[in-house]
Amino acid sequence: MLKEFHQINLRDRNSFHVEQHASRLVEFEDVEDLRQLFRGGIPEKWYVLSGGNNILFSKDYDGLLITPVSRQITLLEDNDTTVRLRVDAGVEWDDLVEWAVERDLWGIENLSLIPGKAGAAPVQNIGAYGREAKDAIRSVTMYNVEADTVLTLDADHCEFGYRESIFKHALKGKVIITSIEVELSRTPAPHLDYGDVRQEVEARGGATLRNIREAVCAIRRHKLPDTAVLGNAGSFFKNPIVDKEVGERMKSLHPEMPLYPAHDDTKCKLAAGWLIDHTGLKGYREGHVGVHERQALVLVNHGGATGTEVIAFAHMIQQKVMEKFGIAIDTEVNIL
Repeated sequence: MLKEFHQINLRDRNSFHVEQHASRLVEFEDVEDLRQLFRGGIPEKWYVLSGGNNILFSKDYDGLLITPVSRQITLLEDNDTTVRLRVDAGVEWDDLVEWAVERDLWGIENLSLIPGKAGAAPVQNIGAYGREAKDAIRSVTMYNVEADTVLTLDADHCEFGYRESIFKHALKGKVIITSIEVELSRTPAPHLDYGDVRQEVEARGGATLRNIREAVCAIRRHKLPDTAVLGNAGSFFKNPIVDKEVGERMKSLHPEMPLYPAHDDTKCKLAAGWLIDHTGLKGYREGHVGVHERQALVLVNHGGATGTEVIAFAHMIQQKVMEKFGIAIDTEVNIL
């Protein structure tokens, strides 16, 4: 059933907690709701606002915002080695991780405590601690707004990359994700070689699913601010992907600098947080906006910040990193 709001304050629907309004916002449960919504025509301006955790509103939104609210997790297949699930777009991602861990299902435990809904996971190809959503997603089902049809796209055709997918490019503004199909494993397969995960897991007694989830949650809670206390959108910047020669040259100049492999063997991944930290900006604040004191990737709203203030602050950081290291860092957050 559709639920509609007009001139709605978005402060509690975006994790940055900026005070902006939307002309119209509609919550939907299923495809029939979407058909009903677009039956009278396609608005000139519309956008899917999922959990509001990876978005920054720079001004009032004078179009239609669409939010999924259905939270069903449906078992599609269960055998001795794998389980396949259909997960509605409105399911909170971390609820899905907890659901899997409770049932001893491996594959998404490293993605614990990532805020947002399941429908947004393939768009951004969310990732953390060496794992990404694409490792578990097998297909994405969506509603094509213009054609009024339901499509299912296999993962191989989703063009997943580092914080990238077809939904950010060719299908942007054309489809609305209604569910994802996820495959999880009954076979233990811990991935601990990223950051402090192994140390935290071993301190809890070893690589069980529960220990991995609790370790990742502990690390994230230590490094990342609670959005209920400090408005933020998680990692504001992407880790830059550079040619291997550039990364190796940087490493020779800064031996303590983290350097990670990329999907392309000719490239490597730098740590944007390290770059920002080593410009001296961790904990730095200008007015209502600042860099979090424990994680330089995170920009925070200390209260009363506008979207334009956050954007100006981010541009300053990008400029400082470029001046010191000659490296461009791009934003991960969607800006409207």
